[in-house]
Amino acid sequence: MTDAMLRQAQTHDLNALVQLENDCFPEDRISRRSFRRFLEVPRDRLIVAEQEGSLVGYCLVLMSAATRLARIYSIAVSPSVRGQGVGERLVREAEKEAVEADRIIMRLEVREDNAGAIALYRRLGYRQFGTYRDYYEDHGNALRFERRILYYEPSHDFMPVPYYPQTTEFTCGPSALIMAMAALDERQPVNTLEELKIWREATTIFMLAGHGGCGPHGLALSAWHRGFKASAWVSREGALFKDTVRSNDKKRVLELVHEGFLHDLAQTDIELHHDPLTLPAMETALLEGRIPVILISTWQLNQSRVPHWVTVCAIDDDFVYLHDPEIDTQEGETIADKQYLPIDRKVFEKISRYGRNQPLQAAVIVGPKRD
Repeated sequence: MTDAMLRQAQTHDLNALVQLENDCFPEDRISRRSFRRFLEVPRDRLIVAEQEGSLVGYCLVLMSAATRLARIYSIAVSPSVRGQGVGERLVREAEKEAVEADRIIMRLEVREDNAGAIALYRRLGYRQFGTYRDYYEDHGNALRFERRILYYEPSHDFMPVPYYPQTTEFTCGPSALIMAMAALDERQPVNTLEELKIWREATTIFMLAGHGGCGPHGLALSAWHRGFKASAWVSREGALFKDTVRSNDKKRVLELVHEGFLHDLAQTDIELHHDPLTLPAMETALLEGRIPVILISTWQLNQSRVPHWVTVCAIDDDFVYLHDPEIDTQEGETIADKQYLPIDRKVFEKISRYGRNQPLQAAVIVGPKRD
């Protein structure tokens, strides 16, 4: 028996698609009218598998118009060819089509009792990130899976940046700074001891709950004390993160720490700019061999309102590529998920601001070692 051939569905496939749908699913079927509409929408993709003149499978991929997400809405393989790898080939072809459309993440839903499909998706690198209750007509639940499909292609325009994951929940700033410094000097220590040393140097003491995070002034000083050129960009003056604590005593501590940072900055050649760092300026820095470390709000990424530091590694016409030091292993994330993470430029413009009222924009640019 010959291998199935994959191609884009055409109008004349409509009857065969409806027949395949009826053969594969007792309920929750896509209607003829819906198939016809999907065939007519150029943004979405309907891929079919054909074997010896017969349609033996299809994969319907929806391309979101508002985001960089793609979604496998439905996939079907004829019982006559199951076990021959047709389903896997359809998924891989769907991913290829989505990547060509500049989609970053592929998502899908699968019945929680469909062990075979779940095993396939896990083997292909998909991870479960949620559940839809009462999703199907028979009130069955659907497991939600996703996989990052778009990865950065190395460019000679930008220097490679090594990846280092934070080892505590409060050291994203030191970890992002370590990555920037290690890109510029291979002798830079990349370990937990260095991570904690920088946190002790750069922490604001208080922020939200638990241990305090790090601010741009302290991170710039940490880079400078290690021999690197550094500049800090902060969109407003005064002590940062005061609105994240309620106690007047804690607010006063934040002010004292800030005054200390300003005193120490005055003893260095660190340039302190009270302006936001623009995306063109970030790109210029990267092209000149300097690495930006940026404070972002991760609300649009993971619905967290905690300020978070990341390292900007590359920029192209579509994306800003980040090293995000936080890996949520409980959610199945791996290092590969957080290296050169592509963020749509328009989305990046939104997440590179923290807070609602007078949002804060903060960054540190790390340059080569000083002479």
